[in-house]
Amino acid sequence: MDPIITITNLDKTYKSGFSALRNINLEIRRGEIFALLGPNGAGKTTLISTICGIVNPTAGRVLADGHDIVRDYRASRSKIGLVPQELHTDAFETVWATLNFSRGLFGKPSDPALLERILRDLSLWDKRDAKIMTLSGGMKRRVMIAKALSHEPSILFLDEPTAGVDVELRRDMWAMVRGLRERGVTIILTTHYIEEAEEMADRIGVISKGEIILVEEKTRLMRQLGKKQLTLQLQSPLAAIPPELAGEPLELSADGNELVYTFDTQSERTGIAGLLRRLAEHGIDFKDLHSSESSLEDIFVSLVSTRA
Repeated sequence: MDPIITITNLDKTYKSGFSALRNINLEIRRGEIFALLGPNGAGKTTLISTICGIVNPTAGRVLADGHDIVRDYRASRSKIGLVPQELHTDAFETVWATLNFSRGLFGKPSDPALLERILRDLSLWDKRDAKIMTLSGGMKRRVMIAKALSHEPSILFLDEPTAGVDVELRRDMWAMVRGLRERGVTIILTTHYIEEAEEMADRIGVISKGEIILVEEKTRLMRQLGKKQLTLQLQSPLAAIPPELAGEPLELSADGNELVYTFDTQSERTGIAGLLRRLAEHGIDFKDLHSSESSLEDIFVSLVSTRA
């Protein structure tokens, strides 16, 4: 699939000397949902702001749908919709006027039917004549999304779009994002809610200390880096793991009542059968067992802590 965003050797160093981005090389595919994950201060917002033309890069090049963001700013910016973390909009304007004005800023002709569809998709149609100041926080965030979509961008950046939004609104937004992708819009999402990325993303990028440390298909990432664990609840507590089992990837719980066996999801043989046989040989009986698998959050924390 051809890239809609191409980032080559991108650096951003501020006058203070702080290096916010270092040698970023990244391609984002047309029509995908790409989740950009990273701890606070990792460079997520700086990277988005640079692509959107808000922050000037120190070095490197960014193409947005084929347009250089520096040399061809107007054309590249017209391809991009941005929903920032902070809620910035004219509190005294109505929802409808806000969208109509935003569309006009990009030189687009009036299109009431399009704006109506956007507002209906975001459950804002009945609020079209309401002033922004009268809306709840969740509704204001929906207005920010509607505003970003008003000029029909092919690329949509969502920077922490569900921060401070209740669970029901979050689910609605997830559905809206999927609908946009089905219509061909490329979505780049940053989030602190790891389950959002796990639920929606096609690919995951992890940024730490201004560097991209990993880009991978979500399912492949979870398959390659995820671990499975088998937890055995023992009939009788153990004081320690027998020396004969020291070579096994086993952990004993603090109270001695559980043994946790970690195994590779990619391996043809899990080793579980052999483990259970060896436990029986040593008179270690269990009364229950269950398996679990690493979540994307587990993988993310592991990746970032390794680079700390």
